[in-house]
Amino acid sequence: VMFYRLLSIVGRQRASPGWQNWSSARNSASAAEAHSMALPTQAQVVICGGGIMGTSVAYHLSKMGWKDIVLLEQGRLAAGSTRLCAGILSTARHLTIEQKMADYSNKLYHQLEQETGIQTGYTRTGSIFLAQTQDRLISLKRINARLNVIGIPSEIISPKKVAELHHLLNVHDLVGAMHVPEDAVVSSADVALALASAASQNGVQIYDRTSVLHVMVKKGQVTGVETDKGQIECQYFVNCAGQWAYELGLSNEEPVSIPLHACEHFYLLTRPLETPLQSSTPTIVDADGRIYIRNWQGGILSGGFEKNPKPIFTEGKNQLEIQNLQEDWDHFEPLLSSLLRRMPELETLEIMKLVNCPETFTPDMRCIMGESPAVQGYFVLAGMNSAGLSFGGGAGKYLAEWMVHGYPSENVWELDLKRFGALQSSRTFLRHRVMEVMPLMYDLKVPRWDFQTGRQLRTSPLYDRLDAQGARWMEKHGFERPKYFVPPDKDLLALEQSKTFYKPDWFDIVESEVKCCKEAVCVIDMSSFTKFEITSTGDQALEVLQYLFSNDLDVPVGHIVHTGMLNEGGGYENDCSIARLNKRSFFMISPTDQQVHCWAWLKKHMPEDSNLLLEDVTWKYTALNLIGPRAVDVLSELSYAPMTPDHFPSLFCKEMSVGYANGIRVMSMTHTGEPGFMLYIPIEYALHVYNEVMSVGQKYGIRNAGYYALRSLRIEKFFAFWGQDINNLTTPLECGRESRVKLEKGMDFIGRDALLLQKQNGVYKRLTMFILDDHDTDLDLWPWWGEPIYRNGQYVGKTTSSAYSYSLERHVCLGFVHNFSEDTREEQVVTADFINRGEYEIDIAGYRFQAKAKLYPVASLFTQKRRKDDMELSDLHGK
Repeated sequence: VMFYRLLSIVGRQRASPGWQNWSSARNSASAAEAHSMALPTQAQVVICGGGIMGTSVAYHLSKMGWKDIVLLEQGRLAAGSTRLCAGILSTARHLTIEQKMADYSNKLYHQLEQETGIQTGYTRTGSIFLAQTQDRLISLKRINARLNVIGIPSEIISPKKVAELHHLLNVHDLVGAMHVPEDAVVSSADVALALASAASQNGVQIYDRTSVLHVMVKKGQVTGVETDKGQIECQYFVNCAGQWAYELGLSNEEPVSIPLHACEHFYLLTRPLETPLQSSTPTIVDADGRIYIRNWQGGILSGGFEKNPKPIFTEGKNQLEIQNLQEDWDHFEPLLSSLLRRMPELETLEIMKLVNCPETFTPDMRCIMGESPAVQGYFVLAGMNSAGLSFGGGAGKYLAEWMVHGYPSENVWELDLKRFGALQSSRTFLRHRVMEVMPLMYDLKVPRWDFQTGRQLRTSPLYDRLDAQGARWMEKHGFERPKYFVPPDKDLLALEQSKTFYKPDWFDIVESEVKCCKEAVCVIDMSSFTKFEITSTGDQALEVLQYLFSNDLDVPVGHIVHTGMLNEGGGYENDCSIARLNKRSFFMISPTDQQVHCWAWLKKHMPEDSNLLLEDVTWKYTALNLIGPRAVDVLSELSYAPMTPDHFPSLFCKEMSVGYANGIRVMSMTHTGEPGFMLYIPIEYALHVYNEVMSVGQKYGIRNAGYYALRSLRIEKFFAFWGQDINNLTTPLECGRESRVKLEKGMDFIGRDALLLQKQNGVYKRLTMFILDDHDTDLDLWPWWGEPIYRNGQYVGKTTSSAYSYSLERHVCLGFVHNFSEDTREEQVVTADFINRGEYEIDIAGYRFQAKAKLYPVASLFTQKRRKDDMELSDLHGK
């Protein structure tokens, strides 16, 4: 009905070329005749998928001036997941980028009816998020603090207020709630049709009942698409195929991995209540009860995310449109019980039907957007984790910006397709992971939680050795990394189950690891680091790298340079350390999750030169980080070589023997600011070298340590990490790294012009270190990341990462300070004076704690003195 209603509306707009097939189909004797009309033979962009994602991308591209666009839909427009979506638009999200996407969608859908004349059923109802536990309320308070500072109204309310806003709710078990008054409900199919209508008026051509068979690729670049109606040549292809996006990606001549998987998703529809619910009745999210409830035509629409989801279509595509799948009342029963507990008056209400519609989920619960690392011009927008309606407008806008300008207006790394590697594309992995992900949608997510499925996929050769010594693991980019090591006398079960927003149970364990790093020596297995080698026959490697990297790499052989690759805007696409192995060879170390992104960036910008070789050697080397003042003694003893600063200066790299093993790259750096060495060990020698290091290190007090200790050490030293503190919108001048840029050397490099301009005009944000003052580590909520920062009572930014500093005996947060004009809220230049003159507070779940702002790391005199005393003592013990 909706489809033909739209046709009758747009049939009157015959002047618009994109809709001519449809309006003529409306008037022809045979629709099949119309659908056999020839497709255009070429276009700038082909979009696959006529749901809310595909139509949003088409709408935004056409608004930005791109007109030569064809949108193809294999069935009918808006007839997939979009048709069956529950129609709830919610802005309350954990990630700021998701909040911004949903907020933009809300504003866009609000005005669509006026713009297009198509009714979308948009009704501003507001949402109420219920909390049955104190931890859930803390989680809501954290979200509430972040919503407020980006201009989305929300407040924490009492159970009594909940009952006033929604009189049918049972509130006796609630401890509080969050009210977001501007959330809405809307018909998602009508939104998609309205977006399509507006796009077509801007010249986008839309064809339904047309299937994309595969995308044609030549020399790593999109050249066209093959459909069941013929070929279309194009420069850009956008995969918005929803749950079929995975298969479509793999159908190319050069496969594109898009890791997502569908699960069945259930919701029920009831007849209207005796006194029908008003259209403005708030939507309810009862995450502890695993359900959502909204008004639907005077009755109720209610669904949820059960603990035992049912994955679907693992074997592949078996239907064009999503027909209504089978009802499964036994499966839905726990959610129904939860609904009746929350709204007891529904007992007597007649249920019309149970809707079963597949929703697509991704391995990390975040949607997928961006350009494929393997094929230039191949863009993806899919995997919405049941939030397609909320994200559709904003995600379509960001992807369109990405295509038109080369980058979106916000940092979207957390959603970028390149955060995944090929390892996440296994169907078995995806099936198992989405069975964990779907319940997690409503599970309470406390800081530093880890996925349990799809683990032990990429491991260091030392995994079993470390595991036997009490290692507790986290996963990054599929790689297992130790968090900390549980001593033999600790209760393992209690530690595994302790999940909190307050002081965690691992506090004392990490403290002893940090203490050992400062006073003796620790070993951290950091094999997950991304490692590339760039070599050439002549000077090509140096010439190319000098243009790609912001710091000067023409250094003597053996020297290490901290640098990064910048984009045209001067922002960090990559943050790394590069060692010059010889005149024509460089060894590059980057963050773990940069493996795909970094490779794609290098490949895109390096010339096609047979004399230039880029090799990913991540798997060839095990990396051990020896941190602490006694690291020098351990290595000296194992290598029979002097390792003191005179012989082995800071930021130096030398190939050495350690124990019986040759060819180990030893670097005098630790990524923490503490003394020590990184050892890059050919993988076959890893176990031998580790055993030798631990054996010789015994007399120096050696022990294993994990990434939590590393985090504490690096944050107290004000070391910013890419992906957490800095990203592609952060320049070196904004994070105190002017010394890592060769601006004065007259050499050109990507981003140089932007940095020169910024140096002249000043920066508009500055990475700052905050030390919490009146914060009780034992009793108060901890800062984790994303907490709002206030200067003289005004919001100026958010924290990016934080850790407890065992030296300063205080919490330390890193975060960006902006200077917003009080009148216009426009950004102004941030100077050191502006930062130093402010009084600061950090907002942790609605409570503000005083903080001191620093632009440089703080050295604790007490710690230095204690370290000196302890070293003298350990010297005596050593003798």
